[in-house]
Amino acid sequence: MAYLSFVTLLWAFSFSLIGVYLAGDVDAWFSVVIRAGLAALVFLPFLRLKDLSKKLILKIMVIGGIQLGLMYCFYYQSFLFLSVPEVLLFTVFTPLYVTLTYDLMTKRFSPWYLMTAALAVLGAVVIKLSSVNPHFMLGFFIVQGANLCFAIGQVSYKIVIEKEGSKVPQKTVFALFYIGAFLITLPGFFLFGDTEKLPTTDLQWGILLYLGLVASGLGYFFWNKGATLVNAGALAVMNNMLIPAGILVNVLIWNRDADLLTLSIGGSVILISLWVNEVWVKDKIAAQPKALA
Repeated sequence: MAYLSFVTLLWAFSFSLIGVYLAGDVDAWFSVVIRAGLAALVFLPFLRLKDLSKKLILKIMVIGGIQLGLMYCFYYQSFLFLSVPEVLLFTVFTPLYVTLTYDLMTKRFSPWYLMTAALAVLGAVVIKLSSVNPHFMLGFFIVQGANLCFAIGQVSYKIVIEKEGSKVPQKTVFALFYIGAFLITLPGFFLFGDTEKLPTTDLQWGILLYLGLVASGLGYFFWNKGATLVNAGALAVMNNMLIPAGILVNVLIWNRDADLLTLSIGGSVILISLWVNEVWVKDKIAAQPKALA
């Protein structure tokens, strides 16, 4: 849980940095390919391919291509249609995608995970009940594409690494995750990128460096490592902790309007869902059969 909590705080700043300084000014496709490329550079020195099967190498690259590459392609586009709080609001369904994906991949149905995820979604919805902008439907569907990619990726990584056990130190293979993302985003930039909207200021370049080396390079490694150490219910709930954290950062630093009362209420509901998962749901899941016949 410590890994997930740390990354939640780390990523809370990323939403506003993108929404305030990059969206609309720096080409989204360029931003995503730079982030994936810089993140890969962080872990390339640790890469060890010896004794790795081609199947495992391909799996990790595909997971990175989905969770990071495709997710970024949707995620950055959403800021062209939505404000930072709206992007955060529309991620509320990610916990449901996480639990349903986990159940599908493990061939079991866990209504308890679904319950805690639904409770987390309720808390996130409470946070912003005000009207959204006229482009919200298009923005909503774009964010759902990002949510699905993020959920499928983290659940797939959790299952693959759990099957491998301790045979594969995660830091020695994680460069493959970012290489997979880079191979997805690079063609996207060549096909759809706007070379007239490359970064022009030191601030924009500095933000891209931070997002690539720190928010992506360290963030996704610690998030996925944390995902392998908790159950699917806790993972689902922690996905929605990003919402109150991200909005709070946006309000405190960039002075954007937000209802602090609903933020507090919604955040409390999410924390309650995490508590329910940790003290009650774990025992229920442990008593279930490992898989459906």
